[in-house]
Amino acid sequence: MKHIGEIALHGVLPEVFAGMPRRESQVWLADVVFRRGETCLVEAESGVGKSSLCSFIYGARQDYTGTITVDGEDLRGFSVRRLCDMRVRHVSLLPQDMRLFPELTVMENIDIKNRLTSWKTRGEVLSMLERLEIAGKADEPARRLSIGQQQRVAVVRALCQPFDFLLLDEPVSHLDARNNSVVAEVIAAEAAAQGAGVIATSVGYDINLDFDRKLKL
Repeated sequence: MKHIGEIALHGVLPEVFAGMPRRESQVWLADVVFRRGETCLVEAESGVGKSSLCSFIYGARQDYTGTITVDGEDLRGFSVRRLCDMRVRHVSLLPQDMRLFPELTVMENIDIKNRLTSWKTRGEVLSMLERLEIAGKADEPARRLSIGQQQRVAVVRALCQPFDFLLLDEPVSHLDARNNSVVAEVIAAEAAAQGAGVIATSVGYDINLDFDRKLKL
């Protein structure tokens, strides 16, 4: 399987910000290259486009000016089939709102992705849940979990696929310091095993990873 080596932003700006006074940013309206194997933290205040950035890179939204390229190719030119392939094999997203199905169990939520990718065995999934101290909730509906527990389930789900880049949108906003560290360890181990890049956003609750770069959004 050919890997994605880099994702680059060239003068990107959310359309909703067009015409507004320009604010200092190392990402918007800049040339930024994210490389496979590199960890990068994008720090920002609330409302300046953290989730938008993740959605743009994931190919879920195109309401921006400028260009996003994947190994030099304009992401806007990708067919639906190619976008789907990218999301299954190359780029994984942990959204801020987690997007769990409340009526499904923890394992059913994870299996939605894992059956698509066939990436983890059930034993490996349970091992991650055990590490994150929620294995006992595997058969519980997601709606019965605390927000912090749901966030850990979403982390496991995001890791149940091959990826060259892992997009983490405020991944520890509902976790205490101890769980932050454990989640960071699990993510770092999986990213290292895959030689993947990590792009994490933060509004002040930074995931406890060793970042190669930090950018201001």
